[in-house]
Amino acid sequence: MGVPDNSKSSTGETPFRLTYGCEAMIPVEVGEPSWRRLQVVQEEQANDKAIAAELDLIDEVRTAAHFKDLAAKQLIIARYNKKVGPRSFKKNDLVLRRADIGNKNARDGKLAANWEGPYRIKEQLEKGAYTLESLDGKAIKRTWNADKFKAYYS
Repeated sequence: MGVPDNSKSSTGETPFRLTYGCEAMIPVEVGEPSWRRLQVVQEEQANDKAIAAELDLIDEVRTAAHFKDLAAKQLIIARYNKKVGPRSFKKNDLVLRRADIGNKNARDGKLAANWEGPYRIKEQLEKGAYTLESLDGKAIKRTWNADKFKAYYS
C-alpha cells in the first residue's frame, strides 16, 4: 500500500508544495526516523542548503504548474465544445420554453412543469436570441435565448 498522494492531476504538485516550497511531513516522520527524513537531514548545513535550493526553484515549479493547469483547462474546454453544438431554430419552428422559477406556482412545489408551451418562433435575432408567439398568433413581448428552448415535435 502506497503513501497517499494529494497532488492535483492538473498541476502535478501538491498545494502545500506550491504554497510553502517543500513537501509536508507528517508528525510521525518528524518524531520517528524515516527514510525520507534521514535522506534530507544528514547534516544541518546540507539541510539548510537543500531548503534554500527548494525555495529558489519554487518560482519555476509554480510556473510549470500554472502552465499544466492551463493546458488541462484547455483540454476540458475542447472536449466540451466537441460534444456541444450551438442550438438554432428557424422561423415557425415549434418549441417548448423552460419554465422560469419565479413564474412557477408555489403550491405545485417540485411537481410543477419544467417546460411551457408549445410556442412558435416568430423571429430570429442576433446571437441565439428569439421572439416567440403563442400558437394562436399572440406575440410574447420579451426575447429568449436558444438555451431556454427545446424542440417540440407534434
